[in-house]
Amino acid sequence: MKSKECVAMILAGGQGSRLGILTRNVAKPAVPFGGKYRIIDFPLSNCAHSGIDTVGVLTQYQPLELNTYIGNGQPWDLDRSNGGVYVLPPYTSAEKGEWYKGTANAIYQNIGFIKQFNPKYVVILSGDHIYKMDYSKMIRQHKKANADATIAVIEVPWDEASRFGIMNTDEDMNIVEFEEKPAEPKSNLASMGVYCFSWDVLEKYLTDDENDPESENDFGKNIIPKMLESGLKLIAHRFDGYWKDVGTVKSLWEANMELLDDDPGIKLDDDDWRIYSRNPIAPPHYVAPEAKLRNCYITEGCDIYGEVDHSVIFDNVIIEEGAKIEDSIIFPGTIVKKDAVVYKSLIGSNVVIGEDSRIGSNDSSANDSYINSKICTDDITLIAPDIEIGDGVKVASNSMVIDDIAE
Repeated sequence: MKSKECVAMILAGGQGSRLGILTRNVAKPAVPFGGKYRIIDFPLSNCAHSGIDTVGVLTQYQPLELNTYIGNGQPWDLDRSNGGVYVLPPYTSAEKGEWYKGTANAIYQNIGFIKQFNPKYVVILSGDHIYKMDYSKMIRQHKKANADATIAVIEVPWDEASRFGIMNTDEDMNIVEFEEKPAEPKSNLASMGVYCFSWDVLEKYLTDDENDPESENDFGKNIIPKMLESGLKLIAHRFDGYWKDVGTVKSLWEANMELLDDDPGIKLDDDDWRIYSRNPIAPPHYVAPEAKLRNCYITEGCDIYGEVDHSVIFDNVIIEEGAKIEDSIIFPGTIVKKDAVVYKSLIGSNVVIGEDSRIGSNDSSANDSYINSKICTDDITLIAPDIEIGDGVKVASNSMVIDDIAE
């Protein structure tokens, strides 16, 4: 293999349990987003725009759909004879095979993959964030500072800082301390889970970490603190754009709704930094004369006869006459039948919503046996893929429906 200056590794193996039923059969990075995308499209597109043409995608939990979706990498211009995109499941040797034990162990298991490209730098990325970022700027800062590791940071509100890994820096952006979810944060510079390492340094620390039986094999808990303890040069790379961790039902719903703002945090149709995806081939959408659309995304292949207000509608969705969709996300292939109402909900793929039903209802007579406050909060309702909701059914808000409801 020809040497590469930089190789990117995307951590895409998370189970995504906080997304509830949406990740029962798919890995979190394969969850649909924004009408025609998957979450994994963002780091892959960022790599393409940043000039990184060799990318490893580390999969583990429910990888089939993600593997199929990525394919040969052609939509992201990553179908290369030298480099390109590689899907990397947990390593199996003649003696044993084991799941990735943590983020650091996932990279450790793929040292052989990285070494074949003999890179100077390795960029580590998360597969479950929505953002546009030029990684080449971070790499340039890393090289100029002659750093051992560079960590991308973003300012978060002070009252939210205790939810993040916080980087405390000096005036030159050298990292002097890392605190994981501090009760009383000294800084509001939160780690984005985007790292640039000098490969020779990272390989040593990954190997040492793997040989430490007390380690949790995690970048935030183990690798970064060990590097700081050893006096290595770690610097922070400040990012000022839109960034969202969509690891919960609420944050996924919010990120989709923010696309509809007058000044959206992230523009998906920006020609200067396009987000690429593997789109299904579908005919143009059809909007009937009696349909009403207000501030919404409607994707190809949809038939709209009802009313859609402030919502994101994926491909091949049918919304029948009299049906009303508000503040909701409808995944591909779903049918919302006549006079049904869907409010503040995420509706999975290939769902059938029966006639005159109410999803996200605050009516006292609504079915409240599916309320799940751990997964669904803030009056958001979640319907699993491939579910059928019967005619006239009322599903209470904050519910996560995982089975058919006949009546």
